[in-house]
Amino acid sequence: MASLFIIGIGGGKKDGMTQEAYEAISRADIIAGYTTYVDLVAPLFPEKEVYASGMMKESQRCEHALRLAASGKNVALVCSGDAGVYGMASLVYEIAAENNGFSSVSIQVLAGVTAALGGAALLGAPLSHDFCVISLSNLLTPQETIEKRLRAAASGDFCIALYNPRSKNRPDALQKACHMLMKSLSPETPCGWVRNFGRAGQEAHICRLSDLATADLDMFCTAFIGNSTTKIIEINGSQKLVTPRGYQK
Repeated sequence: MASLFIIGIGGGKKDGMTQEAYEAISRADIIAGYTTYVDLVAPLFPEKEVYASGMMKESQRCEHALRLAASGKNVALVCSGDAGVYGMASLVYEIAAENNGFSSVSIQVLAGVTAALGGAALLGAPLSHDFCVISLSNLLTPQETIEKRLRAAASGDFCIALYNPRSKNRPDALQKACHMLMKSLSPETPCGWVRNFGRAGQEAHICRLSDLATADLDMFCTAFIGNSTTKIIEINGSQKLVTPRGYQK
């Protein structure tokens, strides 16, 4: 039985993905995925056949990967971060469930390091207590639902990781989200943001919620908003964003 491995590649570097993910790609006959992500890992496996497609081709990409696997090929469908966090894992399962022709394919999801976890590590320990991950992209989620989730996260005193904070079509998405959150949270709430986690140009910054609203972020950034206990700690001359777990000291 041929396998379709749905793989989270973290930031895309060899040392940024799990050993399990690297070995699965090594065993695959074909690397498939969104063009940007394929381009990140293909140089590590120059002997591999590749299949890549662009944005808005997710369904066709997943179905083609399933068809390649059904034909007897072992396929590595690569996703940025973790395949189950805004990745292709759910879509592959949905398509496979609707098509009996894919019953011969062994589907395996391999965990990766999503930007919320990788970015949090760069900032310190901002997600050490209960947290939410919310995407500000309204491409697949209604704006009303995004706003509902933001309000709920703020009222529940969750730490928040925001994906897709700004795009060309949503230039004020992050600013609007921050102003909405500031109806419940203090403008002084400790926050941070990370750009290009695990890739060239990686950077991490700590700020306050009022500053985050005007930060120049893009789709390669993840924003972090603390809860009522989150603080900025000075360690060896550098700042760290820390949310206490509540352990007795």
